[in-house]
Amino acid sequence: MGTGVCAETVFSEGSVSDAGNVHSADGWDELLLPEIERQQKLGKEVWFRADAAFAKPEIYEALEERGAKYAIRIPANDCLMRDIEELLTRPVGRPSHKPVVWYKGFLYQAASWRTARRVVAKVEFHAGELFPRVGFIVTNTQLKNRKVIRFYNQRGKAEQWIKEGKQAVKMTRLSCHRFKGNEVRLWLSILAYNLGNLWRRLTLPGGIENWSLTSMQQRLVKTGGRLVKHARYFRLMLAEGHLTRGRFAAMLRRIAMLPLPAG
Repeated sequence: MGTGVCAETVFSEGSVSDAGNVHSADGWDELLLPEIERQQKLGKEVWFRADAAFAKPEIYEALEERGAKYAIRIPANDCLMRDIEELLTRPVGRPSHKPVVWYKGFLYQAASWRTARRVVAKVEFHAGELFPRVGFIVTNTQLKNRKVIRFYNQRGKAEQWIKEGKQAVKMTRLSCHRFKGNEVRLWLSILAYNLGNLWRRLTLPGGIENWSLTSMQQRLVKTGGRLVKHARYFRLMLAEGHLTRGRFAAMLRRIAMLPLPAG
């Protein structure tokens, strides 16, 4: 795929507008297009993925005009289902415990589109389910069908980061009566999130480097300890659960290897 930047859609968490009665993609051009231009000026290739709320021909055209690659989910309809009719028959024989997955790519042109575009379908048969799960992705990439679906599915990472902020640092707990008070609480939560993320990225040793902030909080921070004072030195004694002596020493070594700030 090469070097590039993936513009994750965050509209679903709240529209650009303050109103709560607008479409999820409301104001997409004000946020998306300047960011694409900014990234391209930095010499980066832009890849965009989004859910069905962004299945709009004007978005496809804007991305195509700017040379951005995209994979956007589109709602199923009778025409799309007819194009994959041969994949909708359940496999003959005893059902597999693992899902049976089929892919198909084809050209499709909706009534509101000016041109035909490539659509990739994914059909999944799961044990115990009568009907298959079907999804459609419209894309202008040259990736193979399976890789198009894999690229689209990675959009869930952004939602996991948002969920992590909600659970670990309670960034949505804004119970102050004044807007400024809630703004300060939100900034403090974001600062705590960034500090925790730096700790994870820079100091956690192998094996736990991908722990969530919640796991770090519960397994590394909330650890029982006792400071023992001797005549010539102090000894910090920690309860060895997940924060073992080896992991603690590994974190200290990684901290010691970090470059010092200039000046």
